[in-house]
Amino acid sequence: MNCASRRSSCWPGASTPAELRQQAIKLLARREHTRVELARKLAGLGTKEEIDAVLADMEASQLQSDNRTAENYLRSNASRLGASRLRHTLKTRGVAPEMIEEQLAQADLPEELERARAAWSRKFPTAPANPKEWARQARFLQSRGFAGDIVRKLLKDPMGAAEE
Repeated sequence: MNCASRRSSCWPGASTPAELRQQAIKLLARREHTRVELARKLAGLGTKEEIDAVLADMEASQLQSDNRTAENYLRSNASRLGASRLRHTLKTRGVAPEMIEEQLAQADLPEELERARAAWSRKFPTAPANPKEWARQARFLQSRGFAGDIVRKLLKDPMGAAEE
């Protein structure tokens, strides 16, 4: 058996560039993916060069865009997550740090305190009554990516009576 050809039976996941493109389109039909995510998901289906060529072609034809992926992610998650969590998630998905900052600056997001208050009020009906409850609510907000000073400010005045 000749294993010199990538499409031989020596590589069960081997695909042609057309099959790679079809698989990438199927993935993009479900949700937007960054270039890094698509490359990782297609990794077992072809060589790095084939995958890079398919992804470059898809970027050139605007089928895949990291910018659009970041926009969509922010639009759907910004109302319930803090800026640090948004940054971290986009970074782990392979979006460039400059693009993340650009997208966060362009996004029409409410203030961080307002977003934290909205997330807090959906989860908790009342202000913390004791230190244990305060810590529980603080952990919840921090896990959503809200900064410590925002968490302290919110839990000190949960209903927003003393707005600055």
